[in-house]
Parts: sequence; structure tokens; C-alpha cells
Amino acid sequence: MSTIFSKIIDKKVPAQIVYEDEKIMAFHDINPKSRIHVLIIPKKEIPTLDDAENEAELLGYLLSKVPSLAKKLGLNEGYQLKMNCKEKGGQEVYHLHFHLLGD
Repeated sequence: MSTIFSKIIDKKVPAQIVYEDEKIMAFHDINPKSRIHVLIIPKKEIPTLDDAENEAELLGYLLSKVPSLAKKLGLNEGYQLKMNCKEKGGQEVYHLHFHLLGD
């Protein structure tokens, strides 16, 4: 399965990357819903949260990076972290991702 996120990870599609390491990547959403809207994704392809039952370590790692990303983006007064799962849950790209939002 290849999604737009896979192409961003492979640097085949440009993105405004704000963080990257060997396990995860964070980049600005191209259709922001707030002043700050960053997508945080694992580099491993996991289609939905329902497919992540055996990925506790990776999900924990991803979530552990959220506070430092929020701080880096100036969201010191608070932020929202959202995830959509499957079509009826509002998921548009089938590569697990969190939306980090703030004003």
C-alpha cells in the first residue's frame, strides 16, 4: 500500500517537515483546520488504529514526542490531539496519523 504519507516519508512528495527521526515524522497539513495543524505519523505503514494492536511501543514513542513538538510549535497554552479511524470516523489517508492542532 502506498499513500501520500509514504511518498512524503520517501521524499518523493515535498512537505513542510517540523520533526523527523528514524521512527516518526511530523509535518504541516496542506489543508490546516487551525493556525497550527501538524500531522504526526509513524514511518511504518499502519493503515488504521485498528491495525496497531501489536504496535504499543511505536504508538507510545509517537505519543511521547507530542509535548516537545507542541512546545517547538509554540503551543505552550494547550493544544488538541486528534485521530480519525476509518471512513466513517473521518479518516482520509489510510496511514495512521495524529492531528496536532492549536491556535
